[in-house]
Amino acid sequence: MSSPKAATARSGTGPLDSFFKISARGSTVGREVRGGLVTFFTMAYIVVLNPLIIGTVKDGGGQFVGGGTDPAVAIAKIAVATALVAGVVTILMGLVANFPLALATGLGLNAFLAFSVATKMTWADAMGLVVLEGLIILILVLTGFRKAVFEAVPLQLKIAISVGIGLFITFIGVIDAGFVRRPAALTGPPVELGVEGHLRGWPVLVFVFGLLLIVILYARKVKGAILIGILAATVLSVVIETIGNIGARTDKNPGGWGLSVPKLPDQWFTKPNLDTIGEFNLFGSFEKIGVVSALLLIFSLMLADFFDTMGTMTAIGAEAGLNDQDGIPPNSQRILIVDSVAAAAGGAASVSSNTSYIESASGVGEGARTGLASVVTGICFLISMVVAPLVTLVPYEAATPALILVGFLMMTQVKGIDFDDLEVAFPAFLTIVLMPFTYSISAGIGAGFVAYVILKVVRGKARQVHPLMWVVAALFVIYFAIGPLTDWLT
Repeated sequence: MSSPKAATARSGTGPLDSFFKISARGSTVGREVRGGLVTFFTMAYIVVLNPLIIGTVKDGGGQFVGGGTDPAVAIAKIAVATALVAGVVTILMGLVANFPLALATGLGLNAFLAFSVATKMTWADAMGLVVLEGLIILILVLTGFRKAVFEAVPLQLKIAISVGIGLFITFIGVIDAGFVRRPAALTGPPVELGVEGHLRGWPVLVFVFGLLLIVILYARKVKGAILIGILAATVLSVVIETIGNIGARTDKNPGGWGLSVPKLPDQWFTKPNLDTIGEFNLFGSFEKIGVVSALLLIFSLMLADFFDTMGTMTAIGAEAGLNDQDGIPPNSQRILIVDSVAAAAGGAASVSSNTSYIESASGVGEGARTGLASVVTGICFLISMVVAPLVTLVPYEAATPALILVGFLMMTQVKGIDFDDLEVAFPAFLTIVLMPFTYSISAGIGAGFVAYVILKVVRGKARQVHPLMWVVAALFVIYFAIGPLTDWLT
């Protein structure tokens, strides 16, 4: 006779299953844990990369992040704060929205803030802009505007967003792995295979090995295929580095490892320094660059965050099979609330705006369907605050193969677009291709939305355009004109 506990475990009605609706979404605790681990290892690079981007640039006051004069100190502080905020907001996403979506400092926005904004003011002033942007988006969510805009987008454009993001993360994967690179010469094609058309170095072979292993395991329907592939490639990376002492990828060492060198560290634990928490000046930027310029910057940040998350959660929900018939993920309002809070939290911790990560798709590819996966990912981020090797041990070349497989899976959704209907086919095409070509989710979405409205108008079908699509298209026209407007005002 079986025990009550055994019966509960088999029927899937335990408290964990009930809270996260694991069985209802066709998943298991094991899949959620594996998915959460895969997502972490796929996006953990941000804990290393974000400090290198924002911690090595002096602000308008001649100081590094945190007000210091030593970039090494700034980098250490930012790494801890980056992991802390990512961990907290990702766990929040899991508990509040019950969605397999992880968050961390947004790439692109952090570089924009470091190189274009903070040079005109202090870093604390720049972070004040991020906090304001996050609070404004939160207000738009609470008033229902952000969700209403999302629901106004035609279904086929939502599908195009998912497909475009699939190509985008594939492009990210091959670039980060060094499989595809920018040529050293200023002339010729913008990208090429490896170095001068040839694959160079053991790290690229590790990427190929990891990709082949993941695809083979996936084809054989092996549980944990992506996680096994990442771990196997990481072990191989450590062995190769130990034997060959490959080193980091540089201009003089093009066959080196991308971002982090996979070697066992001398020190396994670190004491976290949280000095950057609270280092922001809410309205300091208005005094430094003027009200109009500050508002334009807030608008740029807001629009990028606004639509990046919309595209990301659509793609994740579609890949997980969670979206409804209109392409809307479950608990979308809660997802948007947490994302808005994350943007402000990133500014408040002085690590730049935090946003939803499309790398979460790798966890979904491993089987994640609920917020439990996000909780697992968030816990891993918190652990990485004190366990130094957890992040630095996995090089790009071991993690990025997961993005290639997931990109393929997301690409399969393209069959849901009617390419015989020009009014939706061309906007969908622009959305899909411009995401990887411009390295921006928002740029692809914006171009598709504007083209959709224009084509409806020229074909005499303006009444078919949802009123909010008119508003959004107009906002994107302004967004694309921000550069010329800023130059004119300054």
